[in-house]
Amino acid sequence: MKTIAFALATFFCALSTFAQQRGWPVNTNDESGFVPIFDGKTLAGWEGDPQYWRVEDGALVGEVTPTNLLKVNSFIVWHGGEPKDFELKVEYRISAKGNSGINYRSEMATNGPWAMKGYQADIDGRNQYTGQNYEEKGRTFLALRGQVTREVEGQLPEILGTLGSTNELLSLIKTNDWNEYHLIVSGNVMTHILNGRVMSVVIDEDKPNRKFSGLLGVQVHVGPPMKIEYRNFRMKTVEVGKD
Repeated sequence: MKTIAFALATFFCALSTFAQQRGWPVNTNDESGFVPIFDGKTLAGWEGDPQYWRVEDGALVGEVTPTNLLKVNSFIVWHGGEPKDFELKVEYRISAKGNSGINYRSEMATNGPWAMKGYQADIDGRNQYTGQNYEEKGRTFLALRGQVTREVEGQLPEILGTLGSTNELLSLIKTNDWNEYHLIVSGNVMTHILNGRVMSVVIDEDKPNRKFSGLLGVQVHVGPPMKIEYRNFRMKTVEVGKD
């Protein structure tokens, strides 16, 4: 008898074939059930290093300057719960040399006061990694942009299908402008959507390493000076609890 995961893998393979032919756009205009988790005015409900995080012009801003470089990646963390199955929508804008990401189903790491470990919707100013699923301080690359993958313990990600050509997906990401991320996280399936287009899908069957709940946070990365801005955080169907 087929497992649910196998059925989902088959489903996403079929959808990825459709994506290559038709573009697989996703309707992201439905706002029913979404609630704001950032007020655009204060850091209420969020906690991070004030050397790197502030609120400015309605946005949550992370900035690294030449005189304030990082030794480890630094996150600001939402303290509204530990989301399990949810959808998240947020707009971001990043500088050309910036590197950031949205961590979810994550936990605080031990090698720094604001370090996180867990799934990440990746973002970078050069758009080399934007859209992929990267596990911070864990299994690293789970699905590159354009991939549908299946994770199994002790193995490299199995590529089940593709979501479009690299250049086509890259062309949908705006440079020096606002982009919208839409994350759909349900059970062991994590879908990253950017500007209405599915960028990556992970089906995580790695039982010892996968997570079904955890913290949400956003990142400033070690490296050259950078700036990342987030605005209009909205979340839907939040379940609070630990795996």
